[in-house]
Amino acid sequence: MQIDDRAHPTTGPERYDFGRPAALSREHTRALAGAFDAFARQWAIQLTSKTRLRAHIAVERVNLETYDEYVATVPLTTTLVICAAEDSDDRIIVEFPLDTALSWIVKMLGGDVPGRLDTRSLTAVEQALLRALMDETLAHLRGSLGALLPQELTVNAVQYNSAFAQIAAAQELVVVARFSMKFADRTETATIALPAASLLERLSRTASAPHAVSDPGIVRWHVEETPVELTLRLTPRSMRPSEVLTLSVGDVIPLPHGQDRPLDLAVGDNVVASAAVGANGARLACVVTSSDLSHSLVEEQK
Repeated sequence: MQIDDRAHPTTGPERYDFGRPAALSREHTRALAGAFDAFARQWAIQLTSKTRLRAHIAVERVNLETYDEYVATVPLTTTLVICAAEDSDDRIIVEFPLDTALSWIVKMLGGDVPGRLDTRSLTAVEQALLRALMDETLAHLRGSLGALLPQELTVNAVQYNSAFAQIAAAQELVVVARFSMKFADRTETATIALPAASLLERLSRTASAPHAVSDPGIVRWHVEETPVELTLRLTPRSMRPSEVLTLSVGDVIPLPHGQDRPLDLAVGDNVVASAAVGANGARLACVVTSSDLSHSLVEEQK
């Protein structure tokens, strides 16, 4: 019997690079995926409140790659927000499409986005707006990953060409989290790249350390930093469905709200303060006249 060597090619043993693991361990992948998933929810809430665009962000996958491999998967022209820590030389990259960044800025300024915008470099004012937005994003990232990141992260620079942005050495390992971002009927992709050496070292220390008792301060921080919808409203009036169905243009609906009574400032169904209508430049605003939480806050501080 003859054996076809072409069906069974003889290849020598592959050289294993002990300096680079083949992939993240299952425990590390699970821990990072959970942390990035929590961040994605916070990021979606932040973008929804800031840009008035309903956002849905989900984690697609978390990989271990070299910096060259990561750059090869990023569009040539994109938004690269380079973040740095005061006590470390590590750099963190938050990347998303440039036209997406432009659309966020337009919406934050009160404009409407007709469609896809032409990609161009951001002006100084637009960079300032994006930096302010990313400062909040980094706070959510730091809150979700906790001890896996340095204490303080700040935006160091904004770049647009992934081929010329030499943030790390070509063969340096980075942990890359990829996200899908859905705004209305448009879906985009975003990535976050973190230096693998320091991240995995902190992750190993965290996994081997005994579980500490939950810190109430951290829970309180998460609650206080979660965006909520604030509503200025009149005293509501109850009406029967038959009355609502017979409404027509020109009908006058008396409201049980006195003319000299302040409006209610509410979060959900809970009234937190009273306010009067005012103005801030060309925009409507409200002036808080009293707070229903002031007494409880004083008691709590005591």
